[in-house]
Amino acid sequence: MTSTPQLLSAPTVGFDLDMTLIDSRPGIKAAYEAFSAQTGVAIDADLAVSRLGPPLQQEIAHWFPADEIDERVAQYRALYPSYAIVPTLAMAGARDAIQAVREAGGRAIVVTAKNEAHAKLHLVHLGIDPDAVVGGLWAEGKAEALREHGAGVYVGDHTGDVRGAEAAGALSVAVTTGPCDATELREAGADVVLPDLTHFRAWWETHLAG
Repeated sequence: MTSTPQLLSAPTVGFDLDMTLIDSRPGIKAAYEAFSAQTGVAIDADLAVSRLGPPLQQEIAHWFPADEIDERVAQYRALYPSYAIVPTLAMAGARDAIQAVREAGGRAIVVTAKNEAHAKLHLVHLGIDPDAVVGGLWAEGKAEALREHGAGVYVGDHTGDVRGAEAAGALSVAVTTGPCDATELREAGADVVLPDLTHFRAWWETHLAG
């Protein structure tokens, strides 16, 4: 008798936002250029967008004194909706990855270091509709939301995302669409490394089939 593989119960899957679900580089570059013009401080916007992932405060600290960081973060965020939302694109495979989770009976959530209000603006603009969005969490801090939502898988592009998955006891699926290459992601402890989200569905279906 030939046995039929038993499908695993589909877990909640967490996704990072910047450079995982969305390519926010064009929008963030435009926001930094406007911010630079407003403040009169020279900011290398191309350099800034090459290292997306960590909290905004860390990037602002490269350009402003420590005692100005909170003020400058607020100033940048006030500009952000006008400059960063429209130019930002969905990553190839992003919508399909969320759909694949839902088709299997799972839930798809977004857990990101970006502030939650701006994360939601991006998702609405791009027609990406996760079951929940949690912002303001980075690296191991993401474990808080992943555990709260019962996420068994976390998908991200940064070594910080790998650490977050590990801290939550979730399977770490990494994509090489961000600043970290496959070697860095594997060395950080990623369980699975994919070139991009167009490969997610095939991996997911194999994963669920056990």
